[in-house]
Amino acid sequence: MNQQSTLIYELKGLKKSYNKQTVLNIGRLQFHRGTIYGVIGPIGSGKSTLLNIMAGLEKETHGTLKYDMNQFETNWLGNIKSIPEIQYYNSDIVNKNIKVSSLLNSNNIKNVSQYFKNGSLKLILEKNIRDLSKGEVAYLNMVMAINSDPRVLLIDDYALNFDKNMELDFRKKLIGMNKELGTTILLSAPNDQCLKLIASVMIYLDNGHISKIRSGAGKSPRQYTKRPVQKKNVVKKRFNSKQKPNR
Repeated sequence: MNQQSTLIYELKGLKKSYNKQTVLNIGRLQFHRGTIYGVIGPIGSGKSTLLNIMAGLEKETHGTLKYDMNQFETNWLGNIKSIPEIQYYNSDIVNKNIKVSSLLNSNNIKNVSQYFKNGSLKLILEKNIRDLSKGEVAYLNMVMAINSDPRVLLIDDYALNFDKNMELDFRKKLIGMNKELGTTILLSAPNDQCLKLIASVMIYLDNGHISKIRSGAGKSPRQYTKRPVQKKNVVKKRFNSKQKPNR
């Protein structure tokens, strides 16, 4: 399999400007299928803008972004067409005038009780979206994210409002999603404290530019996406072995 066929995103000369001010300027950046990425940077570094563009919610000002080797399709108004296989969760929920329980039902979230067991979390179910705190919105978004089955999952401000145990629980579920379903996952955060424990690749942004790219502690995606190749290697090893099989 060549490198091009393993790419799911490719960015070249990508710029995004607001009111003639450039907030994102990336020369070239590639994302591979089945990999967990961390995007790290302080407020104003361009993290959310990058994820918005990769989710198809915003269009770049200059340059190109290719998803699965093609640019996003646009309608006759020039707006990017919805891409159901890419799901994006940030600090907001669009429909604010419904109950949490109704939102979960509309998204076909099963076994809801396992996520809202204790008293404070149980109370969330009967609240309207507009009455939720930032922490409650973040929790609700994560519940929906780990119960989805997208090809690409993007989460902005990952674990920003979670305690240690809550982050650990969601981290395990995201790793399971990546391992079992091959989901490509992009998580952003203002620091690498949590992301370095889950991501295989860490992309650091500063003033809209990539300042560095580092390896994270997450397992190599090849262990998840190329398991059949590992089996072939085992067969080859046995074939080359000088030991005679027992008969």
